[in-house]
Amino acid sequence: MLLAIDVGNTNTVFALHDGRAFVGEWRIETNGARTADEYFVWLRQLMDFQNIGVAAIKSAICGSVAPSTVFNLKKLCEQYFHCTPLFVGSPDTRLPVEVRVDAPQEVGADRIVNTVAAFNSYGPDLIVIDFGTATTFDVVNGDGAYIGGVIAPGVNLSLAALHQAAARLPSIDVARPERVIGRTTLECMRSGAYWGYISLIEGVCARIAAEHGRPMKVIATGGLSALFAKNTATIEIVDPDLTMRGLVEIYKHNVSPHWAA
Repeated sequence: MLLAIDVGNTNTVFALHDGRAFVGEWRIETNGARTADEYFVWLRQLMDFQNIGVAAIKSAICGSVAPSTVFNLKKLCEQYFHCTPLFVGSPDTRLPVEVRVDAPQEVGADRIVNTVAAFNSYGPDLIVIDFGTATTFDVVNGDGAYIGGVIAPGVNLSLAALHQAAARLPSIDVARPERVIGRTTLECMRSGAYWGYISLIEGVCARIAAEHGRPMKVIATGGLSALFAKNTATIEIVDPDLTMRGLVEIYKHNVSPHWAA
């Protein structure tokens, strides 16, 4: 099996792929101080619950936006699974698409991985919105190349900053309010977070499409994608597994297009 690891700013996802489909997926808080031993003890217990033995893992690939995690994840794979992982963005890892921007080395692994999966699944001329710690808009060209995008503060990050900077504003979660015009402080904050981000999505995607000069399909992924997609026609497809599929596609491109466990 292939162990695919997606390291985000907030959470890290581990998933197992048997060459045909994902057979297990687990999430843990991203922590650069977590050791290889700690990763292994945690992961082994979860694998045991699904009757998957450690020896089943033969290879690994990792996309990380947190450089402090790379050393211990590499050690995890080498020490416990006896394989050297591929890292998206490293010179040794080939990509099936071109990263066509001024500074390719600055592009986060998650954005590259999402581009690969989106182009493979949905074709050319795409906008991929990823609702994570940041809300990113990635633009996929007609030939599948990543050609840039937009980075905005994530909705939860914005709410946390608002609470910290304004003493009288409470900490709230993200939810769809019934009205745009709030009648209490809580309703006003919820409206700003939800309808404000709906307007961000619609406005940014319209401007990207106008600048790109061609109609574009909009794909959304990340934890809050389904919540926002309910109230805007701009988002055409919600794909929660996009990033993990992208890691598998990159692994196949580096090993064999016909790879199977």
